[in-house]
Amino acid sequence: MAWLLLFGAIATEVVATSALKLSNGFSHLGWSVVVAVGYVASFVLLAQVLKLHMDVGTAYAVWSGVGTAAIALIGALFLGESLTLVKVAGILLIIGGVVVLNLAGGH
Repeated sequence: MAWLLLFGAIATEVVATSALKLSNGFSHLGWSVVVAVGYVASFVLLAQVLKLHMDVGTAYAVWSGVGTAAIALIGALFLGESLTLVKVAGILLIIGGVVVLNLAGGH
C-alpha cells in the first residue's frame, strides 16, 4: 500500500509541477489551482507513505527522483524543452539511484 500511495504522490507532484509552468507565474487561475491542489495532495500522500513506516530517505529519494525524471521527459515531450545527452544521462543516474535504494532494503 505504501508504494501505491508513493506513486500517487509522485503523480500529483508531476501534474502540479507541469501546471506550474503552464500557470505563467500564477497569472492563469485555472492552472494555479491545479498547482496548489496537486502539491497539497502530493504532500498528504507522501505523509501517509511515511506513516506506513517507509524509510523517509527511500520515500523522498524515490518521490523526488522519479518526479524529476518524469518532469524532464514531460518538458521535452510536451513543453518544448530540450533533452540533451547530459540530461538523459542524469535521468538514468536518478533511476539507477532509486534502484540501488530499493535493493538496499527500503520498505
